[in-house]
Amino acid sequence: MEFNELLAIVGDEPVFESAAFLVGEVDPANVHLQLSRWTASGRIYQLRRGLYALAPPYQKVKPHPFLVANRLSPGSYVSGLSALAYYGMIPEAVYVTTSVTLRRPTHWDTQLGRYEFQYLQPRLLYGYRLLDLSAGQSVYVARPEKALLDLVYLQAGGDSLDYLLSLRLQNLEQLDLDELQRLVDRSASPKLRRAADHISRLSQAEIEEYEKL
Repeated sequence: MEFNELLAIVGDEPVFESAAFLVGEVDPANVHLQLSRWTASGRIYQLRRGLYALAPPYQKVKPHPFLVANRLSPGSYVSGLSALAYYGMIPEAVYVTTSVTLRRPTHWDTQLGRYEFQYLQPRLLYGYRLLDLSAGQSVYVARPEKALLDLVYLQAGGDSLDYLLSLRLQNLEQLDLDELQRLVDRSASPKLRRAADHISRLSQAEIEEYEKL
């Protein structure tokens, strides 16, 4: 396989898998050798075993970090600080893309950024949706309410008022408090119930006034 052939097949894809070239009468060893050579020469990036992206200047579509996260760990969804930053609910920029998964916790350092995956129990893996981002890239991302609850659940002391205030949450008017309560009820988690009480009150009053209560 020549590099021009690869570009013809995946040139419009933000990321691609080596499995796409292992169909039909091909020599798998030769395909993997070519991919290794192109990775070494900087023409493509290897994100993990079997997952790649074209490198500039060959890259036509810039992969969104959330798409890369979804593809690094199928079945995961972006949540926590990354999702909250996407929704404009925290003031700081987030430079690590965080996701939750049923698989063991892990992280990936790639040419396209750092990605962290935290384990979440199967009974809590809900409250996310498919969003269409740039260049038609569709990704699974937690709803605002679930992103905040996931962060609380996975953070030691995350249900405390001090921790929630340290996040400097903003744009809380976009939270659906009924949905927040529904998600908490489904979780049956005392920790999330305590956090939801704080979050509901923070969304209904100025932080300065809440601190006086």
